Amino acid sequence: VQLQASGGGLVQAGGSLRLSCAASGRTFSIYHMGWFRQAPGKEREFVAAITGSSGSTAYADSVRGRFTVSRDNVKNTVYLQMHNLKPEDTAVYYCAAGHYYSLSRHERHYLDWGQGTQVTVSS
Repeated sequence: VQLQASGGGLVQAGGSLRLSCAASGRTFSIYHMGWFRQAPGKEREFVAAITGSSGSTAYADSVRGRFTVSRDNVKNTVYLQMHNLKPEDTAVYYCAAGHYYSLSRHERHYLDWGQGTQVTVSS
């Protein structure tokens, strides 16, 4: 599946952004989806995940309660709604799709990746 992430930008601390990840193909609902991020000089890290059809979710501790992952299987799109953003949320955010491992926090369990969208949070 091909993925196209969008919605990043510059926001002040405490603000909100919604990222979108549009997927190609007609079988989007079978894919488990994940969001990861990579800050400058750091390794890419797990942010959130959502299962293919049931919509179960998982979050990194650092974003739980502030970020919400959701999906629309009709529009072939997964979202990451981010509230109360902090400067430490600054990173390039990537969406990813996988078949076999639901709610995985590991990059290796995702087969297809979007190009990333920059989120910058100013203090």
